Amino acid sequence: MRILWVKAGKLLPVDTGGKIRSYNILRQLSCTHEVTFLSYGGKEDAAYEADIARELPRAHTIHTAAPDRSTLHQYLGYILGVFRTAPFAVSQFADPAVRCQVTSWLNEKRFDVAVCDFLAATINFSRTLATPTVLFQHNVESDLWRRRASTESNPVKRLAYKLEAVKMERYERNEVRRFQSVIAVSDHDRQQMLKMGASKVSVVPTGVDTKKYQVAPPATADPPRVVFTGSMDWEPNIDAVTYFCRDIFPQVCAEVPGAIFQIVGRNPPPRVKRLASDFVQVTGTVPSVTDYLRGATVVVVPLRAGAGTRLKIFEAMAMGKAVISTSIGAEGLDVHAGSDIILVDEATGFANAIVLLMRDAALRRQYELSATQLASQYDWSNIAGSFADALQQACRPEAIVHGRETSIAGSS
Repeated sequence: MRILWVKAGKLLPVDTGGKIRSYNILRQLSCTHEVTFLSYGGKEDAAYEADIARELPRAHTIHTAAPDRSTLHQYLGYILGVFRTAPFAVSQFADPAVRCQVTSWLNEKRFDVAVCDFLAATINFSRTLATPTVLFQHNVESDLWRRRASTESNPVKRLAYKLEAVKMERYERNEVRRFQSVIAVSDHDRQQMLKMGASKVSVVPTGVDTKKYQVAPPATADPPRVVFTGSMDWEPNIDAVTYFCRDIFPQVCAEVPGAIFQIVGRNPPPRVKRLASDFVQVTGTVPSVTDYLRGATVVVVPLRAGAGTRLKIFEAMAMGKAVISTSIGAEGLDVHAGSDIILVDEATGFANAIVLLMRDAALRRQYELSATQLASQYDWSNIAGSFADALQQACRPEAIVHGRETSIAGSS
């Protein structure tokens, strides 16, 4: 296939869940298809252009004014943009040059199919799509904003998030209806989009790089280590580690004195850095999270907000680690509570599960082996094949019964 892939923002460095998912699928698709990748945003960056060209030879970059990333600017954008059609998280990426380029390419029928990578890019696609176009939804954005509002204690932030959630729900509903096809990352998200009125929704699950995240020997660290990985400039991750340190980890330390909690991820803000102590380590950016996962006794995902699926769970599982998560943290993943993962939503129960796995090496080993077996089925090569199948279906709309949704599982 001749594929056009459009993404708002840079793909490199590959340091967020969305980038990891897009990068790995793009690399796999490029092996067997003709993929043109268009990314845009920010000032001219020769280093980025050279790097992305090495990764994806057909890459194109359009430079736009870099959005102001300051917290104040974002809050003002959420509030002052209340009367705009698009939510601020989308409207800040609108650009006439990008819209003109995408419209021209699609009207010229240069491609068999186009991929709009997430809602942020939709604003630069014209209302009439001359080429079959798929909206790739990494999560249900309106769910994410509602959850962020529900867990936010700051009244100004909570108001901003509530306003954004209302606008996002309206915008997201319209967008999943207007694109010919939608690709979701879980059946949970698929059901949400069908309720919004989407007509054709495929499910292509999250994957993992099993060559990078190789099975590690059982952890022998003494004292035991509890590890959390994730971008620490993402609000749901900030809430997760703050909640863990406040409500869960003290209970663990009371039972297992000396236990260490490692927060591994880039750009921790001051409120995360303040969590550091003799027993809580905040690493900031690290060369590779695999070193920390390799030494983990257990891996935790205490998320209370967010949407989509967490790649960090499959990454930990692929390395043979026992994972304890909230239901939201593992939402949308094909995991099995009590077999390859432990799911707990209450603080005391979460702490008790950590202590149990620390003390019972045999039980922990059972979870580690089951987790490894599950993750091995979701290598990115399998996931990209399913993604290509979804694009093939979008290229042949006449072969799909109108209104019938498709579900394409990864490899299981």
